[in-house]
Amino acid sequence: MALLIGAVIGLVLGLTGAGGSVMALPLLMGVLGLSLSTSAGLSLGAVALAALFGVVLRWRKHEVVWPLVMVTGAGGIVMAPVGQWLSAHLPESFLVPAFAVLVVVIAGRMWRQANTDPESTRAVRAGGVFGEGDSTVACSLSPSGQFEWRWPCMQRLLLAGAVTGVLSGLFGVGGGFVIVPMLVLISGLAMPQAVATSLAVIVLVSGSGFVGFVWQQPLPILFWPLAGGALAGMLAGSVLGRFIAGPLLQKIFVVLMLLLVLWTTAQHFQVVLQTG
Repeated sequence: MALLIGAVIGLVLGLTGAGGSVMALPLLMGVLGLSLSTSAGLSLGAVALAALFGVVLRWRKHEVVWPLVMVTGAGGIVMAPVGQWLSAHLPESFLVPAFAVLVVVIAGRMWRQANTDPESTRAVRAGGVFGEGDSTVACSLSPSGQFEWRWPCMQRLLLAGAVTGVLSGLFGVGGGFVIVPMLVLISGLAMPQAVATSLAVIVLVSGSGFVGFVWQQPLPILFWPLAGGALAGMLAGSVLGRFIAGPLLQKIFVVLMLLLVLWTTAQHFQVVLQTG
């Protein structure tokens, strides 16, 4: 079952560039009966490996904008331990509903995007160009093709990374749903570059969170089939995304996410009522 859950994580991440870890947490908690903290830690590891594989697949296309990765990743790495500390000190009776609210917000944004900007949901595998010399965005390239280090750009990238890091440590989510729209807004990246760059940020942030998780406790054996499934799912998603990525697929994922989180939340409160 862990192998199948891992495949779902990788498949969603490969198709959409985000959302894999959002589906991972309810599956690990609801199907395998793991605690939220253990589910979050395992999710971080599986997502980091799948994202790394996704970055490798995009390496030759030169879609990853590394200066953006370094700054955003730095903000995430610094703040991920804060999220993990909060996760360890807040009760699941608060964290589970909070995660449900987060999923509803993400689902609403994805559904709205599918309706108002359907082309962006198809662009995950298309080509694109970084906004060279665009003065309307905080981050851009100079006429010579060099990345321009501006303080407004640095501030916003660090903030995006910090938010991603806290959510990553708190809920075990990769944060692609935060990073992708922020990168498009801050830098004017085309969707393919935003997705590829977000995957590289996820590697850094989720990877650092996973290291913190295994530092505190032994790594459960079921991580390995989970990770293997995630890698296979990422490969399948990267191939299938060329043919089926689009608004309908995104809406299907939204419905699945909402059903999963509703089921997990109901299960959690059923256990609370039975034990209370």
